[in-house]
Amino acid sequence: MTAPIAIIMGSQSDWDTMRHAADTLAALGVAADTRIVSAHRTPDRLFAFAKGAKAAGYKVIIAGAGGAAHLPGMAAALTELPVFGVPVESKTLKGLDSLYSIVQMPAGIPVGTLAIGKAGATNAALLAAAVLALSDPALSDRLAAWRKAQTEAVAERPEDKA
Repeated sequence: MTAPIAIIMGSQSDWDTMRHAADTLAALGVAADTRIVSAHRTPDRLFAFAKGAKAAGYKVIIAGAGGAAHLPGMAAALTELPVFGVPVESKTLKGLDSLYSIVQMPAGIPVGTLAIGKAGATNAALLAAAVLALSDPALSDRLAAWRKAQTEAVAERPEDKA
């Protein structure tokens, strides 16, 4: 059986960011497939993956990309599945180029755009899990427990470091 979530990225270097999505999903007990699917260097692979994603059993796609960041938008253009785009921080423009590319999708081709970098990858995983949790009570409970633990980890008062 195919994992319900696919995490795709444009290159191996994107894994430093996208592993945070995979780690978050693993912590929630949600299976995910990870693969490199470059919009520019492997367009045939992208087309085959995105066109066949729904039939393969995926429910949500998390797509991370840096630079021109066409991967999330192209994936969204080729599938009916929800696509969450994670801008990967670039050296040239610190990820702003990626963010602008992903967030400027034309009407009719939605991509849920997240923050640049680790926070975006983590939140993309949480959003994907929330989508699945709508029809999975056990996952809904795990997600609620995860969020409760996040809340409880915030101290009420600052520690005295003197």
